[in-house]
Order: sequence, then C-alpha cells, then structure tokens
Amino acid sequence: MLLSCQKHLFSIEEGVHYINCATMSPNLKSVEEAGIQGILRKSQPQKITSQSFFETTDPVKKAYSNLINCPEPERIVMIPSCSYGMAIVAKNLSRKPNLQAVQEILMVGEEFPSDVYAWEEVCAEKHLKIKVISSPEALENRGKVWNERLLEAINANTCMVVISPTHWADGTLFDTESIGKQCRSVGALLVLDATQSIGAMPFDVQKVQPDAIINAGYKWLLGPYSSGVAYFGPFFDEGIPLERNWINRVGSEDFKNLINYQTQYRGSADRYNMGERSNFILNPMLANAIEQINTWGVENITAYCDELLNEPLKILQENGYWVDDKAYRSSHLIGLRIPKNANLAKIQTALQNRKVSVSFRGEAIRISPHLYNDVNDIAVLLEGLMEGVFIR
Repeated sequence: MLLSCQKHLFSIEEGVHYINCATMSPNLKSVEEAGIQGILRKSQPQKITSQSFFETTDPVKKAYSNLINCPEPERIVMIPSCSYGMAIVAKNLSRKPNLQAVQEILMVGEEFPSDVYAWEEVCAEKHLKIKVISSPEALENRGKVWNERLLEAINANTCMVVISPTHWADGTLFDTESIGKQCRSVGALLVLDATQSIGAMPFDVQKVQPDAIINAGYKWLLGPYSSGVAYFGPFFDEGIPLERNWINRVGSEDFKNLINYQTQYRGSADRYNMGERSNFILNPMLANAIEQINTWGVENITAYCDELLNEPLKILQENGYWVDDKAYRSSHLIGLRIPKNANLAKIQTALQNRKVSVSFRGEAIRISPHLYNDVNDIAVLLEGLMEGVFIR
C-alpha cells in the first residue's frame, strides 16, 4: 500500500513548496524534540554519567545497520561530514596490498567536491592518478552508456573506485552491485558516497560489498547538520584513524583508569569514530530520524516519490524537457534538462515567484521530493517550469 503524504510530521512553512531534499532535509517534529531534549540534558550535567558517553551512539549504529542490512553494527561509526569519512579512506589507502605508482582512482565526471579533493595528497605521495569517466555528450541512453563506460574502465590498474550510487547533480543511477563485482575481480577497493541515496532508495551492503560507505546525515537520512555515519569493512580493521582520541581506545569505559594510556584501539571500525562522538544533542536527533525512515520503509519512500513525479515528468518531456530513462535515474532526485532555446533565468524567476525551492547543478535543474511533498507542491512546480519556458 502506497504511503500517504507525511507533511504533518515535518516542520515546513505553509505556502512554501520545498522540493529540495538533496540540498538539506527539513526537520521531522520528533527530530526537533530530540534535539531540544538533548540541549536540556546538558543543563543537568549531573545526569550525564560515564556510561552516557557510549549510550548515544548505539541507537544510531543499530538504526543505520538495519537501513543497509548490515549484520555488524560495530562497523558503523560517527562522522561529522563526508570529507571526514573520505579523509579516513585516503589515510589508509597506502595500506592496500600491491599498491603501485601510476595506478588509478576511478571516478565519474562532476562528482561532489569532497569526493575529489580527498585524494590530492595521497596521489602526490604515492604517484597515483585520478581517472574520470565523463558523462556521455549525447542524451540518448545517457545513463546506460555512462554505466557501461565505467564498468569497462575498471581493470587491473584500478586501485580504487569512488562512486555515488545516485549522482548528486542529476540523479543518474550507477549499478553499484555490478561495480562491486568488477572491483572484487580486479582487487580494487570500492568506496561509496551514499549521501544522496541511502535513506531514499533501498541498499543492501551484503549484496554490494563495498569497502566503505560515507554518509552525511542532513539530507536523505533526515538528520541534523554536522552529523553523519560511515561503514568500514574488513580492509579497514587494522587501519589508522584520523584522530587519536581517548574514547576509541580499549577500556575507555573505565574513567578512573584513563590515565593508564592504551595503545590498543577498540574492535572493528570503532577506531574511526570522530572525537566527541557521544554528542548528546545530534546523536538522538539522527537516531530518531533513521528510525522513522525504517518505520516507513525505504522502499515505500522510493515508491511515493516515483508516483508523485510519474505523470508530471511525462508532461515535461512532452513539452521539451529531458529526463533520463527510468532504469538509469533515481526516483527521489531528478535532473531535468531544459528545452532548446529556453531561458534558464526566466525559469528560475517563475519558480521563485511561486516559492518553489529546487536546485540548479551544472546543466540540470535538480528536483528532489520526499514524503513531505504532495501533489499540490508538484503542480506548482510544473506550472512554474512550464511558464518559465512559455512566457505569456
């Protein structure tokens, strides 16, 4: 059964048509309340015990593990940003067996900057190269051809593939399960930036088998800013963290013995948690948000967005807008190309006049709905897009 609109659970101003979750999600009211309670908790610090420093992360790890079908919650760690998670990967890439100069880090074109900048230092030190698989110039079968080119480029000279399952700028879907198989066949690492995908479309870590997943929390996880999660597979089990903080060491629960300094890190991926991972405000907010996503069912979020945009996208295509084939684009993040000879500035003005919030990324108008959007939001969006092309 298709979910109904869940706008009543969010704090969204009336009259605003916010179709821009790919930039930042609005807060669920329950997430707001969790944050308020976290602030109030700090006002009574006598109630925060040594055990409290470990309790706030467990609900996040459990909820995210359920979301990605991960049987090992200890592989989930707290990070403040995508760049932090990618920096952990960069720091440990040199540990990869048989890493050689001139090997390639494979990426697609126009990837998110934090997924690109992370490799500058390690490439300079190890003499590695970044190889970019650009998008096809032709729009026909664009997503299909792009996926084929990427898979063909993964070979014995590939040391790592860094990819977003959903391209952040235009919603192109990349077949991460096939990419994962190809990476394993040539001994390459697979690192995913799942910021624009997990939470809005189904994902199974056991099927894809990535080495790392980096996931900022303030978009499709519906969490607060500066709060995110990462998954680190077995390759990283004996790796080097960015921070050498106290809470990631063995025995850190025993506060009276913290002066007995430890060299050993906690098990599995626990060494990669950011400092002050126990955040008593942000962690309850993120846990609440992911638990709500699990309650809805991520496949139901996908289906809702697909149904919401299905007919409007057909109308736009009939009037000159371009959108990729359904098999190669996501349902929650759509990149529209405007008709030939259309005026982008007029389209932007038409949308602004109607209080429609979308994004403009590269050559695409990026629309990204969620369960808080209804048919009226999309009708106003459609009206603005059409008037922006056909000015009366």
